[in-house]
Amino acid sequence: MASSTDSWTKGGSTPALLEETIGDNLARTVASYADREALVECASGRRWTWAELQADVDAVARGLIGAGIRKGDRVGIWGPNSAEWTLVQFATAKVGAILVNVNPAYRTHEFSYVANQSGMRLLVAATSFRTSDYRAMVEETAAENRALERVVHLDDEESWAGLLADGEGVSADDLAERAASLAPGDPINIQYTSGTTGFPKGATLSHRNILNNGYLVGEVCRYTEADRVCIPVPFYHCFGMVMGNLACSTHGAAMVIPAPGFDPALTLRAVADERCTSLYGVPTMFIAEWALPDIDSYDLSSVRTGIMAGSPCPAEMMKKLIAAGIEEMTICYGMTETSPVSTQTHTDDSFERKVGTVGRVCAHLEVKIADPLTGEAVPRGEAGELCTRGYSVMLGYWDDEEKTREAIDDDGWMHTGDLGVMDDDGYVQVTGRIKDMVIRGGENIYPREIEEFLYTHPDIEDVQVVGVPDEKYGEELCAWVRMRPGSEPLDADAVRAFATGKLAHYKIPRYVMAVEEFPMTVTGKVRKVEMREVSTARLGLA
Repeated sequence: MASSTDSWTKGGSTPALLEETIGDNLARTVASYADREALVECASGRRWTWAELQADVDAVARGLIGAGIRKGDRVGIWGPNSAEWTLVQFATAKVGAILVNVNPAYRTHEFSYVANQSGMRLLVAATSFRTSDYRAMVEETAAENRALERVVHLDDEESWAGLLADGEGVSADDLAERAASLAPGDPINIQYTSGTTGFPKGATLSHRNILNNGYLVGEVCRYTEADRVCIPVPFYHCFGMVMGNLACSTHGAAMVIPAPGFDPALTLRAVADERCTSLYGVPTMFIAEWALPDIDSYDLSSVRTGIMAGSPCPAEMMKKLIAAGIEEMTICYGMTETSPVSTQTHTDDSFERKVGTVGRVCAHLEVKIADPLTGEAVPRGEAGELCTRGYSVMLGYWDDEEKTREAIDDDGWMHTGDLGVMDDDGYVQVTGRIKDMVIRGGENIYPREIEEFLYTHPDIEDVQVVGVPDEKYGEELCAWVRMRPGSEPLDADAVRAFATGKLAHYKIPRYVMAVEEFPMTVTGKVRKVEMREVSTARLGLA
């Protein structure tokens, strides 16, 4: 049993967990807020009230039943953010189909793997977006995708209408009968995690997993039916479909889709035009928005709160948000396998808590900082692996018991692979991935600390630090810096001069590379694995 001095803490028991399906919860929201605005798609100008949204969700749900989709069948969705994406999300939940989120950045090899590994029967896909020709990729891989029987293109009027027409012979009673056969613990979603090695793994999540996570995250943001949430993060990821759509649907708040893909100007235009009260993003998104030359022309006075997640919030960025009047921004930490959020700062937490921690454990969950070797909780203030247990932990990796056992131990703890430290008040600081920690001459260095310091340089807009091989010390630090417009690129000598006397000598990056952009995942996370590989090659350190 953990003692009060151990890094082990348990969240509160209120509000109570929602023991219902996503479809039943949506029905309750519609009954309460039928005429309030539910969904806005800025690109097309289309709008739905909650009653209108439910009617269109039901039409898609009947179409899926008419198309032969049974409870437990896998239905894929592949494309950027759109209103139809949201309709399919709720419709599959209503009929008990398992929604398979396909990364919009995937190409043929990755798509075929996901389609076959999940046993996808039907795919809803965009025709194309930016450099992705989804129709062509589906056709190119048709012979390989053994289970896939049908493709519906959501932005092809004839194709989409065909799915809806399939539901014409399906009655409201038929749909109600299907919905009544579902249970909160049923699998409802597969999200493929982009592992650094091997094929992606399909984290399988239930109604109970994701409905409650969206609900409880929204509770911390103090959402009501009066809130309007700007969601520029991808729906294919938990950030968009859970923290975004389900946080809204459980509170009657409006979902605002600023654009199909992230665009800083369109995001802020949506906030201003739609009077959004909440804004989401990873730190790189916020940095891009506040770097716009006309940032002062956007009326952001309606924004009260929001969520920043994916990586720690730079102190300089939080200062800008507060200066803009966004004083209740919350910081979330989690992973796809935990639906996703495990810890969150509160709207009234101090500045230091919001930039120095990822908050405290969420309701109905446990978090511990464990010795990576023994699994035992370490004393507070000591570093270890962050682990989570509770309702949010996935059912497992789809059709992969071995990988599931590697991730979730016999006591139900999900091992995140992240390094963390818990303070006496239960606030958690994530110091990096276990594999991102740099060991230089026996000294453990956490890149986050170096990045926070370099953010204070007046010419640096964004910075990421990685470890690279070194014959003498084992590893050395390499900083990738993005310069502010009009600034001269910094070199290692300039960074060393700036850091000397402020950082210990071994924490000063030996190498500095001025770059235009960082390698990113589609969710906006920086790919440090790729940065290490590129740095090692460019510097001739292989």
